[in-house]
Amino acid sequence: MSEILRGETEDVDAVVRLWVELAAEQLAHGSRLETTANREIVRDACLRHAVAGTLFVLDRGGTIEGFVTCSVETGRYELTETRGLVENIYVAPNHRSQGHGRALLSRAETELRERGCTVIALEAMAANDRARQFYRAAGYDAHRVAYEKSL
Repeated sequence: MSEILRGETEDVDAVVRLWVELAAEQLAHGSRLETTANREIVRDACLRHAVAGTLFVLDRGGTIEGFVTCSVETGRYELTETRGLVENIYVAPNHRSQGHGRALLSRAETELRERGCTVIALEAMAANDRARQFYRAAGYDAHRVAYEKSL
């Protein structure tokens, strides 16, 4: 049985393992993130999310098989909307296409709505067609386009 649960500090090591898998997969789509070199930075971020209540995990019988992290955007600029951010979302490959990603995304959306967000932003690699299709199917539209040039 699968459940989406609020992530706890004891879930962080499993989430970090999954984040490394996510980062490794994203290299094929043009990501520049190092995988294991960022493990401690990611662990600290996941701990902060767990404490803040913005880490959610896909628990399958006591094993973490996916996760999502989210936050309310804060920064230097005043915005016309309160923007929530879905920062990372991942489901282990052998558990995909079963609705788990949509359930994780929905849980993050609910959390952000409860925290006063009126819009939600997230990012996907331009070359990751599967992710872009997933987000479009969930009601997300392109809002901004980033350009990059190799030197």
